[in-house]
Amino acid sequence: MDHSAHHTGSAHDQATHEGHHGHADHAMSHGGHGRVSWPMAAKATLHCLTGCAIGEILGMAIGTALMWGNVPTMILAITLAFLFGYSFTLFAVRRAGLDFKTAIKVALAADTVSIAVMEFVDNAIIALTPGAMDAHLSDGLFWSALLGGFAVAFLITTPVNKWMIGRGKGHAVVHAYH
Repeated sequence: MDHSAHHTGSAHDQATHEGHHGHADHAMSHGGHGRVSWPMAAKATLHCLTGCAIGEILGMAIGTALMWGNVPTMILAITLAFLFGYSFTLFAVRRAGLDFKTAIKVALAADTVSIAVMEFVDNAIIALTPGAMDAHLSDGLFWSALLGGFAVAFLITTPVNKWMIGRGKGHAVVHAYH
């Protein structure tokens, strides 16, 4: 959809913008402080969670398969979670035409807090679940702690993202490039 018609002038007709399919919740992308819906916050969190989950599962699987200790495995998992989380946004904004340097700045601004909260919560759940850190890939405890951690992280990170988007920060930064 061509958005140039309502992005060229300094005045912004919000009613016209909200009439476009799927953009009623994206009012925050243009610097306004308005209402942010829970579905929009959940979608932003799910986007972030997808990248984090891929990276974290890969890191946990690699560290566990190589029989690394808990600390190196968690460091690898967290590093890959950030890498994959940022890469999802990076690829999306690059497709929208941003140069690489600007795309990296947008990805960092959009996802850092969300990924950090998600990783803190998820890894705390794994670390605090008795036996989860010593479980193997074939153990149900390994997968239930990991997936349960993702579920709790989603529930805690969604309100954080809602608050940030409502202030024109976090995932709201990406919406300018959709």
